[in-house]
Amino acid sequence: LALLLLLSAPSYAEDPPAGKVIAQANSLYHTIYVTDEADGLRCMRFSLVLPGRQSCVDPKDPQRVALQYGHAMLGALFLQPAPQRVLMIGLGGGSLSTAIRALYPDAVIDAVEIDPAVAKIAEQYFYFKPDPKQQVIIGDGRNIVRRAGLDKKTYDIVFLDAFDKRYIPAHMLTLEFIAEMKAVLAPGGVVAANTASGGALYAYESQAYAQVFGLFYNLKPEARIILAARDGLPPETTVKANAAKLAEKLKPLGVDVAKLLPLFISKPDWPADTPVLIDKYSPADLLNRQPALTPDKNEKKP
Repeated sequence: LALLLLLSAPSYAEDPPAGKVIAQANSLYHTIYVTDEADGLRCMRFSLVLPGRQSCVDPKDPQRVALQYGHAMLGALFLQPAPQRVLMIGLGGGSLSTAIRALYPDAVIDAVEIDPAVAKIAEQYFYFKPDPKQQVIIGDGRNIVRRAGLDKKTYDIVFLDAFDKRYIPAHMLTLEFIAEMKAVLAPGGVVAANTASGGALYAYESQAYAQVFGLFYNLKPEARIILAARDGLPPETTVKANAAKLAEKLKPLGVDVAKLLPLFISKPDWPADTPVLIDKYSPADLLNRQPALTPDKNEKKP
């Protein structure tokens, strides 16, 4: 499995070499580095050698969503423009949670983070501020989703942004977990998942989301963002209308709607007979069945 995750590690086109380390903390899960980078951003990293900035903020403009993948994650609002309850799986520096709070001051935000050291650093160095309606829940994201399902708790948007040093934890890649996320969505609800634009798991992961949700949007700013809707994708006219209404609100966050909309592609670009990852079937076994599958570069917009 370790080899699989190494092979599946995404390419981080927007990740320069690590900058100056200004703080460091050790936890059960990571060595956490806070770096001031050459591009002016302050970033959280779990390694100074492997690529991957877990979260970044612009100290001169903390409200701005600094990384392009975050802009694409906010594309979930084009499908669900009025969220009242939001679940964040993976806090990092809290940039997405902070953005949703700025856009929707009355929304209830449950931000789940497995590592209490990460949550502490988010407050100390990344301008993240919990409040009575924005709580941090320390725990495993999958367990929190299961508990929400048992408690009949629902969310308008679930943001899955849970990366370790290399990739998404294996138990958050399976068909069962994706179905569990769908089960906690309210009517009109949306899942936005930060994942990879290629690699050995691309097709398997895509197939699992397709089996649970049907057609989904497959945004690729640099990484890949999956936008999947509980009740099926809304018409393209609705997506564009929602985006137009949000354009002015998103500008202070640095999000350009005109640049984001062309990324909304829903054409499947993986083999239709791809198997899926399930809890009882090792991903490593799947890799032994066939070579890594790469996306079709001739994808078309809907």
